[in-house]
Amino acid sequence: MSKKILIVCANYYKNISNNLLSSALRAIPKNYNIKTIYVPGVFEIPVTISKNLKKFHGFIALGCVIKGQTPHFDFISQASTNAIMNLSLESKKPIGNGIITCLNMKQAITRKKKGAEAANALISVLLQK
Repeated sequence: MSKKILIVCANYYKNISNNLLSSALRAIPKNYNIKTIYVPGVFEIPVTISKNLKKFHGFIALGCVIKGQTPHFDFISQASTNAIMNLSLESKKPIGNGIITCLNMKQAITRKKKGAEAANALISVLLQK
């Protein structure tokens, strides 16, 4: 039976998200069953994963937060990271965290391989015995 993976992709920065998603999809072996759900921003990723916990074997969270002039960056980054970790631990299901946090758009553009890194991390946990 092939493993089912849900990718939750925040498309607030569409071109960054698309690069992360492409990178992740290239890294996942063909025998996995993949579904992608798009959400407006990274804050919506944990609840979307939570709503789908029973339907999938593992998850990949993809998105980007870029620092602005307010503390919003810190709150969103920390809240989503904590929520993803808590979901993974409570459900005992792996979540590859491909949410990038950057100081500017240039940094975000250069980190597109983080989607593949999140996918590889997820696959390695799914393969554990």
